[in-house]
Amino acid sequence: MIRCLLPLLLACLAAAPVAAQEAPADVRVALDTSAGRIVIAVHAGKAPVTAANFLRYVDEKRLDGTAFYRGVGAADYGFVQGGAQNDPRRVLPPIRHEPTTQTGLAHDDGALSMARYEPGSATGDFFIVLGRMPTMDAHPEASGDNQGFAVFAHVVEGMDVVKAILAAPKSPSRGEGVMKGQMLETPVTILTARRAPSP
Repeated sequence: MIRCLLPLLLACLAAAPVAAQEAPADVRVALDTSAGRIVIAVHAGKAPVTAANFLRYVDEKRLDGTAFYRGVGAADYGFVQGGAQNDPRRVLPPIRHEPTTQTGLAHDDGALSMARYEPGSATGDFFIVLGRMPTMDAHPEASGDNQGFAVFAHVVEGMDVVKAILAAPKSPSRGEGVMKGQMLETPVTILTARRAPSP
């Protein structure tokens, strides 16, 4: 009897639809800064390598006491940059680059993306985009370093705080190369970075 049922059972299992695996949900993180709170949704499902890296910085409290130190642009268009600033006590090893052509994410209003030099050099510095900056996305048809930057999250609360950081006075003398004149006169401290409850 058991021998008769076994083929039938195997046939039923083979015919049963395979349950679709759900992508990991976004993870909320609250950045409490000296200018106010910014809440972000980290896209763990779409950008798993970059999201996991950022969440490790959060969970190990490596962003506590760092700052937003750079602002490029004005009003509703540009970006603010913050993070570990290559502090050897804070930075983790560089991560593999996840281009926007792979993740499906884009440098649109409120996007968080990793700062880097060449692809695969991102560590603990990131920037928040105001407006839309498609030139920062990956462009396979372009020549040279066409991999863009790795988007991994979006602001869900506190864009007014991001705009205030961008509008803060810049130092005309601080910074090197293209960053000269883009450094905030008074950096905005990231007091804490913590996971936050989902709504």
